[in-house]
Amino acid sequence: MKLKDFKNKRVTVMGLGIVGGGVGVVRFLVKAGAKVLATDLKTEKELESSLKKIKNLSIELVLGKHRATDFINTDLIIKNPGVPDDSPYFKIAKTNGANIETDVGIFFKLCPAQIIGITGTKGKSTVATLLYQFLKSKYSNVILAGNIGTSPLESLKKIRERSKVILELSSWQLEGLEKHKKSPQVALITNIYPDHLNRYNSFKDYINSKKIIFLFQRKKDNLFLNYDDPIVRKLSKLARSQVYSFSRKKMPEDLAGIIEGLKVIGEHNISNILAAFSVARLYKIPLKNIKRILERFKGLPGREEFIGKIRGVNYFNDTTATMPEAAVMTIRALSQKFPESKIILIAGGEDKELNYKNLAKEILKKASYSIIFSGSASEKLEKELKKFKKPKSFLSIIPKIKSMEKAVRQASKLADRGDIVLLSPAAASFNLFKNEFDRGEQFNKAVRRLKKN
Repeated sequence: MKLKDFKNKRVTVMGLGIVGGGVGVVRFLVKAGAKVLATDLKTEKELESSLKKIKNLSIELVLGKHRATDFINTDLIIKNPGVPDDSPYFKIAKTNGANIETDVGIFFKLCPAQIIGITGTKGKSTVATLLYQFLKSKYSNVILAGNIGTSPLESLKKIRERSKVILELSSWQLEGLEKHKKSPQVALITNIYPDHLNRYNSFKDYINSKKIIFLFQRKKDNLFLNYDDPIVRKLSKLARSQVYSFSRKKMPEDLAGIIEGLKVIGEHNISNILAAFSVARLYKIPLKNIKRILERFKGLPGREEFIGKIRGVNYFNDTTATMPEAAVMTIRALSQKFPESKIILIAGGEDKELNYKNLAKEILKKASYSIIFSGSASEKLEKELKKFKKPKSFLSIIPKIKSMEKAVRQASKLADRGDIVLLSPAAASFNLFKNEFDRGEQFNKAVRRLKKN
């Protein structure tokens, strides 16, 4: 495939979205000379922020619905990762012989450089960002792309044969590579926990989607696996490439001294650092460069992010905790760092067919209050919390909160000096918020408003 292959082709982009990936695909295709039709079930009002970014482009828009004809009279369909595979419109397209692609599938065909692919249920953004900073300290042309709110296709214009491309890949994006039997030359898996089970028939199917990152590697390629994760550890038996493991239990001596002064918290972040460090060694990044970067690294927005201290209360934003295990990790990390502090947890949202038993146990052990948003996941969490005997340290469940403003205001009233207010939802956001990032931004705004009162 070459860029010129898109010239004058009719392309249907299914899923414009509000995060930015669909917008990036549209811009790339228009620049390549394609005749683009973008269609989304969301309305013009819901897609306002995305539409502003493409308002000057010559494209056709079909919003608030899909039309069968747009999946028949077309040369190519680009599927947004958020669109489920069982969409009836894909059946229409396949019946009529349409070619269905993803932006990641096209990217792998067009990218002239080596690709370092990073996947996992949690930690992939942190690992990708750290690795980008490590490699950037030695190499001039390093590209960070993938599951970061833009389409990787927009990065192609900057990529040369000797570039280093770091690609963060979700399970849905990896599925776009399977039909091409493609895997990145360097692959890394951070961990695998049950997630997105509302989209997959089983946890096994979800694991299988993650395997794609290395299934089509060659012998000379490289695979990095988290040895501390039992599911990831077993995957080494399936690899044809060179396999490297990293583990908190086998900390490299040259890294151990650096770890002690970190600004990020939690054992999961130690694993993230080890992951990025392991790949950095493959590229011979000097230890002094790694040390300098880690000393400054404060983590990414929305991941155990410290927002501020107001009247002695610490506020943390962990909005990207969209599954129970992620919230458990953050609660434990903050409990270890602030053992004398009460935690007022803001959680809940929409369910992804996940289990909330372990999170309920952790809340009862480590939190004093649980403020719970309305939603299907919230109902499951509340039910689990009521199954167990409550310790004296746990004071109350406050359910069915319908706005971030109310949640933060309620939490601030319950908190004493030295306490922690933590947003760690353990659920999807789309019942009350546009997405997890909108949820996090609303938390930050609500906290800032407390300062003015």
